[in-house]
Amino acid sequence: MKAAVLENNKFIIKDVEKPSLSGERIGAIVKVAGCGLCGSDIVKIRNGQAKTGDVLGHEVVGEIVEINSGTNFAVGSKIVLGHHVPCFNCVYCWGENYSMCRHFKSTNIRPGGFAQYIYVSEEHLQNTVFNVNLNLTDVEASFTEPLACCIRAVKRAGIKDEAKCLVIGLGSIGIVMGEALKAFGHKPSGCDILEERCIFAKEYGFENTFISKNEEETLSAMRKYTSCGFDVIFLTAGAAKTLDFAVKAARDGAKIVVFSSVRDSSGFQNNEIYYRELTVMGSYSPSPMDLEDSIHLIEQKKVKVSGLSKVYNLEQLNEAVEDTLSNKIMKAFIKI
Repeated sequence: MKAAVLENNKFIIKDVEKPSLSGERIGAIVKVAGCGLCGSDIVKIRNGQAKTGDVLGHEVVGEIVEINSGTNFAVGSKIVLGHHVPCFNCVYCWGENYSMCRHFKSTNIRPGGFAQYIYVSEEHLQNTVFNVNLNLTDVEASFTEPLACCIRAVKRAGIKDEAKCLVIGLGSIGIVMGEALKAFGHKPSGCDILEERCIFAKEYGFENTFISKNEEETLSAMRKYTSCGFDVIFLTAGAAKTLDFAVKAARDGAKIVVFSSVRDSSGFQNNEIYYRELTVMGSYSPSPMDLEDSIHLIEQKKVKVSGLSKVYNLEQLNEAVEDTLSNKIMKAFIKI
C-alpha cells in the first residue's frame, strides 16, 4: 500500500507493508478515505519530534474492510476515531486527566492516517471509534478529533454564564474553538494579526474580532467591549508573544487556557499570576467522552466545520504543509 513516510522532514510516498489481521490479531483494518493535517503534525516535523520513517496523521475518516472484534462494528462501517485510549484506572484517569494517562500516551493507530490502510486495535474500537452518518462529508467527519480537543478545553475552563471569552489565534483550530464555545452557549471574541482571518471568524459567528497589529490600540479596542478585560482566554496561535498579550487582555482573576505549544521556553510572569490571581491551565487532548460529544455536535449541525479545509491528494502532502505554514489556507484535508 501507499503511505507518506517522513524522510529528512519531508514526506516521501512509498510502498509499505499493508497492516493485516493475520493469526488471531484482534481489531480492524480501516481503508482511509482521508485525514486532516493537524497543526501538531507540522509542529512535530519542525521541532524534530517526528523521526525518519514515521507516518503521521490522526484525524482519520475511513471504512472498515476487515474486522475481528467483539464490538458491533462490521465490514463496511464508515468510521472516525481518536488515536489514543486511556486506561480509565490510574491516578491520571481518576483525576480526569485522561491525556496524561501513560497508557493513553503509549497507544496509537498503526501506521498514521497518511496511508491507504491502518490497523485499529480492539480497545480503540471499544472506546474511541464512532460510526459516521452518511449525511456527513468525509471532510466534515474528519473534524471529530480536533473539535473534541476544543470541547475538552471548553469543559476544563469551567466557563460561567455571560463570561467574556477571547480566542487568540484565528487559524482553523481557533475557528473550531469558537464553534465549541458557541455549542456550549458562550459568545466568543477573537484576535489575530491577519485581517482576513478576523473577517473569516465573523462569518463563523464570532461576536467581536480584533486585528492585532499595534498592541496598545488592540487592547484599547478590547476595553471598549469589556472594560475590565476578558474572563477566559484561549491561546490557539502557538506564538510566544501571545503569552504576555493574553495576560494584558485578561481581567484580574481570569483564566488563560493554553491550547498550543511555542518553540522556545517562554512563559508567563510569576508576579502577574500571583498578584492578579490568574489561573493558567493547559488542555492537550480529548477523552473518549469528548470525542462522542464532538461527533454528535457535527452530525446535528450544531457546529460548523465546512468551508475550513482545502482538499489535497496524498502526493500533495508536502505542498499542503507549505501552504499551511505560509497561511495560504486555513487547513488541509488529505484525500487518500
